[in-house]
Amino acid sequence: MSTSGKIAVAGVVAAIVLFWSVGFWAGLLVLIGVPVAAYLLLDSSQRRRLRGISRKQIGR
Repeated sequence: MSTSGKIAVAGVVAAIVLFWSVGFWAGLLVLIGVPVAAYLLLDSSQRRRLRGISRKQIGR
């Protein structure tokens, strides 16, 4: 299994555990809020590099 596949499986498992333990809406808020907050904490140069990497992988 590829690295991205393992990350996807871990994300699904984490979502199921989170939804079960704190409820759907709170779990959804955490699953969406944490990556958004992490992205907003990056410098502008780090955001630019991250966007560039994403575009390169899409064009493969």
